[in-house]
Amino acid sequence: MSPDPAPRPHTGRRRNPAVRQAILDHAADLLIANDYAAVPIDAIAKAAGVSKHTIYRWWPSKGAVLLEAMAERARQQTPGLDTGVFADDLETFLAATFATAEKVSGLLRGIMAEAQRDPVAAEGLRRFTAGRRDELRALLARGVEQGDLSPDTDLDLLVDQLLGLMWYRLLIGHAPMNAEVAVALARSLTRRGPQT
Repeated sequence: MSPDPAPRPHTGRRRNPAVRQAILDHAADLLIANDYAAVPIDAIAKAAGVSKHTIYRWWPSKGAVLLEAMAERARQQTPGLDTGVFADDLETFLAATFATAEKVSGLLRGIMAEAQRDPVAAEGLRRFTAGRRDELRALLARGVEQGDLSPDTDLDLLVDQLLGLMWYRLLIGHAPMNAEVAVALARSLTRRGPQT
């Protein structure tokens, strides 16, 4: 009877949380400083001190790692957003969302184009937008609870309206899409009036 085979060394398939975070942080930094097309996997790997193989083992494409990096950065910019003042929270959420989208507009347009023909990109975009939609919907639900929004508000429709303006301007490019526009949009909903 032959002896049991020696255990195989760990292949490194499990994500090391610190390495994963380093990859996402460097990817987000590169994305903010450059356009989508100008952020190759090589650059992300070099900045994070890992191999391209490590990145492709954990993410199926450049678009996937950049989308996750952007989602992570968006969450970092609006952590635990619940001050108890709905109007403030809505302005902060939309301003951070629009400002981030403006910085990574090339990525969002590129992923939107890829999503029309690539199911992997489409699923990545769906997951990314679902996360942001859920956060905004929860915020709007607090607005209803606090009496700042009507009890019969269609929250899903309102989410579409608020984020829809961002996507429309991002894809068509006919008007600015930035934090100032986001605050104006929030104030049109909360009746705070224009910025002073």
